[in-house]
Amino acid sequence: MSEKITPYKNSTLGKKEQVAQMFDTISGNYDSLNRVISFGIDVKWRKKVLKIVSDSKPKIILDIATGTGDLAILMAQSNAEKIIGLDISAGMLEVGRKKIEDKKLSNIIELVLADSENMPFEDNYFDAITVGFGVRNFENLEKGFAEILRVLKPNGVFVILETSVPVKTPYKQGYRFYSKYILPIIGKLFSKDNSAYGYLSESAAVFPFGEALNNILRKIGFINVVAMPQTFGVATIYSASKK
Repeated sequence: MSEKITPYKNSTLGKKEQVAQMFDTISGNYDSLNRVISFGIDVKWRKKVLKIVSDSKPKIILDIATGTGDLAILMAQSNAEKIIGLDISAGMLEVGRKKIEDKKLSNIIELVLADSENMPFEDNYFDAITVGFGVRNFENLEKGFAEILRVLKPNGVFVILETSVPVKTPYKQGYRFYSKYILPIIGKLFSKDNSAYGYLSESAAVFPFGEALNNILRKIGFINVVAMPQTFGVATIYSASKK
């Protein structure tokens, strides 16, 4: 990233600890707020991720930065035998476990409190790995990608869904106005943490996307790297594999 953005400007904590604190704080409202912020389109994007993953017929899936488990729960439709959702926010995972129990998926989905840059899994373990709106929260992006490459099986699929910035007029101007002025207001209305959604919009604005992120993935060692912009470029799905 060209600029280091953290949730709390005056905090002495590292980015990782600040991100965990932020998501713990907003966990209760996170799901409903996400639907409002994206106008519900994020559901469509997640279904596209499911299609990419399902086509590879994985047996064991890891969902990193799983949050409240939305993407992990969706992955249950892939007919995988085991899905592990990993996150550094205990508050988000608590909400996720309740959702998983309500959907009677506890026998398939396990949620784990752990750091995505130092994961408690052996090499070449997962058939597929997903990250939905989480890679821009990594403290060290390249270290996080290297760790993902380590635990992914050869020929396994890695799929990222992340915000990006439209490059064409008028979508570029509209996105800039929405993210700078509207998004923080919506965040303040829904959340008791006034910093959270300011951070989320700021971090999206400076995070590498498209070919810039593709090149980072290739540098780490991923192959078959493809970026697929969604909805005028406000989000992008990335697909990659391991030799």
